[in-house]
Amino acid sequence: MAELEIHVEHEHAHAGDEFAKRVSVMVAVIGVLLAVVTIASHRAHTAAVIDRTQANDQWAYYQAKKTREHLTDVASQLAATLTATDPQKARDVAARLAKDRDRYAEQAKAIQQDAQDRVAASERDERRALRLDLGEGFLELGLVLSSLYFLARRRFFPALGAGAGAIGAVISAANWFA
Repeated sequence: MAELEIHVEHEHAHAGDEFAKRVSVMVAVIGVLLAVVTIASHRAHTAAVIDRTQANDQWAYYQAKKTREHLTDVASQLAATLTATDPQKARDVAARLAKDRDRYAEQAKAIQQDAQDRVAASERDERRALRLDLGEGFLELGLVLSSLYFLARRRFFPALGAGAGAIGAVISAANWFA
C-alpha cells in the first residue's frame, strides 16, 4: 500500500499580518453582536404578535359584553312596556335587566381600556422590532464588508465594515434605552 502524505502548511501566507488578525477579531465581535441583535429582534416580533393576539381577544370580549348590554337594554325596555298579570313582577324583571345592562356597560369600559393598552403594547413591540431589524441589517453589512478584506486585501473594506457595524450597534443599543 502506498503511503499517503498530507502536506500541511504551518504558516499561512499572511501569518505576520497583524491587521488581518485585528480584522478577524472585529469580524468575530460583529458576528456576536449580530447574533444577540437577531435573537432580540425575533423575540420582539414574537412579543408584538402575542400582544396583538391578546388585544384581539380583548376586543372580541368587549364586543360580547356590548352585545349583552344591548340585549339586556332591549329586554328591560320590552319588560317595562309589557302589561302583565302582575305589574310588580314586570317592574322587577325590568329593574334586574337594567342592572345587568349597567354592569355589562361598566365591564365593557374596563375591557376596552385593556384592549387599547394591549394594542399600544403591540405597537411599541413592533417599533422595537423594526429598530432591531435595522440594527441587524447594518451589523450584517458590517460583517460582510469586513470579511471582504480577506478576499481583496483592501483596507477600506474593514473601515466600511466597522462603520456599518458601529451604526448597527448604536441603533440596536438605542432600542434598549427607548
